[in-house]
Amino acid sequence: MSRSPERQPANAAATPQPARMLALATAGFMLCFWAWALLAPLGPTLRDELDLTSFQQSLVVAVPVIVGSLGRIPVGALTDRIGARRMFPIVAALTILPVLYLGHLADSLAEVLAGGFFLGLGGTTFAIGVPFVNAWYPPGRRGLALGIFGIGTGGTALSSFTTVQLAEAVARSFPFDLVAGLLAGYALAARLLLRDKPGRAVPAGSLLARTTATLRMPATVQLALLYAVAFGGFVAFSVYLPTYLNSAYGLGRSDAALRTAGFVVLAVAMRPVGGWLSDRAHPVPVLIAAYTAVGALALLASFELPLIPFGTLAFLGMAAALGAASGAVFALVARLVPTERVGSVTGVVGAAGGLGGFFPPLVMGTIYGAADDYTWGYVLLAATAGATAAFTATTVRRQTRKASDA
Repeated sequence: MSRSPERQPANAAATPQPARMLALATAGFMLCFWAWALLAPLGPTLRDELDLTSFQQSLVVAVPVIVGSLGRIPVGALTDRIGARRMFPIVAALTILPVLYLGHLADSLAEVLAGGFFLGLGGTTFAIGVPFVNAWYPPGRRGLALGIFGIGTGGTALSSFTTVQLAEAVARSFPFDLVAGLLAGYALAARLLLRDKPGRAVPAGSLLARTTATLRMPATVQLALLYAVAFGGFVAFSVYLPTYLNSAYGLGRSDAALRTAGFVVLAVAMRPVGGWLSDRAHPVPVLIAAYTAVGALALLASFELPLIPFGTLAFLGMAAALGAASGAVFALVARLVPTERVGSVTGVVGAAGGLGGFFPPLVMGTIYGAADDYTWGYVLLAATAGATAAFTATTVRRQTRKASDA
């Protein structure tokens, strides 16, 4: 007698398989994010080697981020259709090509930009892992599981800590060779060991039709806004905080970079905490509390009080709140979105988060250039966070009630 479809997911969830799949997905996500972020630490080196202007240097760093963010939309939809077991090894293997090209062949601005364009592929793995992990875990444990998967964003910190040091200690191409080798090993391991959840729902329709339908879902727009503020805020501080600490407090480059690394590590560590809290209570109150905290701490930062203890408290507090909010957003995705559409929605939401990090640094730089002061930049951040908290407490809460009643 054949096993009933209803029993297969229950038996699968009772085995250690979900934990193994989560570990494999997180490792792949971290490695691909490491590759995705290889150019950023080498920005000053490339500027000197290729005689780049400040705008050209910014463009070199921005291209992989933009491509990786927007590329999550089709990659998420493809993952819904063909599964992460195929997508993870394919994307990891294809990312090896631009990594090696940038490490050994690219020696002009045009070539670096071309390599950076394809390097953006590594940033799309976020939209592969979220639906994969979501399918393996029951609703009451998805927040924590997705938060743990989100630790893979720490691959950007790995790049920041190691790329320049390895390039100087061994050879300029060595960081690229190391990452390429690790990606090759992971692509093989993923092909052999990754398994999509038995009986997972596969959506019907073309890629374009499914993407259009996803964009029309009210939950997609709401979740994209929430993640644009949460993860976008994290990205913005990761990029701009060294400049701010140098300008506002006169810190040296190494000291500012070290403090920024602390900000990044704390925010990454708080993602699973936000997911865990969302499992225990509900994502909505977690998000309201997190955005309210960001708003209050942004106001504190606007006064430019002494860095010890007030400035440090403000920035680390915002790191914790933004990290927790990022984890809670995807706990909310698991509650609002049908399983067969999680990849498509994650692609759109992830793109919003990645792109959301570009606007705050531009605003802060513009305000500082015009007023020689950062106060209004932080006031705008506080207003944005406060408005997002209010939006969560009203519109998003109503949406979750409708989903619960459906």
